[in-house]
Amino acid sequence: MPDSPITDTADFEVGSIVAGLRQSRDVLHNVRYRGPVRPPPSREAIVEMLAQFTMALFPAHYGKLGNGHDPVTPDMIDDFVAGALKRALPALYEHLRGTLPFAAEGVPSDEATSREARAMTAALAGALPEIRGLLVSDLRAAYAGDPAATGFSEVLLVYPGMTAIIHHRLAHVLYKLGARFLARYISEIAHSLTGIDIHPGAQIGGSFFIDHGTGVVVGETAVIGERVRLYQHVTLGARSFPADDTGALIKGRLRHPIVEDDVVVYAGATILGRITVGRGSTIGGGVWLTHGVPPNSYITQAQARSNEPDRQG
Repeated sequence: MPDSPITDTADFEVGSIVAGLRQSRDVLHNVRYRGPVRPPPSREAIVEMLAQFTMALFPAHYGKLGNGHDPVTPDMIDDFVAGALKRALPALYEHLRGTLPFAAEGVPSDEATSREARAMTAALAGALPEIRGLLVSDLRAAYAGDPAATGFSEVLLVYPGMTAIIHHRLAHVLYKLGARFLARYISEIAHSLTGIDIHPGAQIGGSFFIDHGTGVVVGETAVIGERVRLYQHVTLGARSFPADDTGALIKGRLRHPIVEDDVVVYAGATILGRITVGRGSTIGGGVWLTHGVPPNSYITQAQARSNEPDRQG
């Protein structure tokens, strides 16, 4: 017979526990934000906002009418997109108002936070056509680069790499605008959905394709050129983490790779440090690379270990 549920907490000295937690919060281990209490937006609310933005970007594929069954027809697409934006943009504004103070210096006023949130919302809204153009280039690259792809719809609706890059394109704009908390939240939602971990600070050119995708990691200061293809379990990471005199890690250093145009990185490759992988290079599966390679290189595991990359072209 299972134990009875706990209905009386008298035996647990709740009062002393509450006092101990207060002592931790206020004195011993205080990490609280000093301004007014601002609970972060719920994950579910951010996911819904992202869904509305995605419907605005690709209404013919993601758009559904109120009953959830009838598709959007060509003659109603503009109205549908307007409706999605009327839901997404106010939600973004509220999420920004709630999260911008977390990374602010000092305690900004509500008025200042609201002004900044409104300006960022307008900036992202204005960037949506450019974001869509980049995403279409990514979609075309995925279809062209995967012989198993049956069409654009499959790539857009099913491929985890496409889901990850949709999230990243939106998060990266927010990151550049200074909304780093919300941008990171969005990237972690994509990570949990796809197994692909792209920091919102990473700069990624057009026609980007992640094939399969599970376990891909792209660091904050990575720079990826045009028409780059990554396979599963590729890491573009940092080689070391310099510290200051107190032992604290120095933030803001350029510590991740630069991958130039037309590079292919095969499964399980690890590229570390602020090094450059030259244009048109191919990095073989399982390679551990900590030195730069010139354009048109073809790097295998043996070449990477010898520190003498093959120089072709």
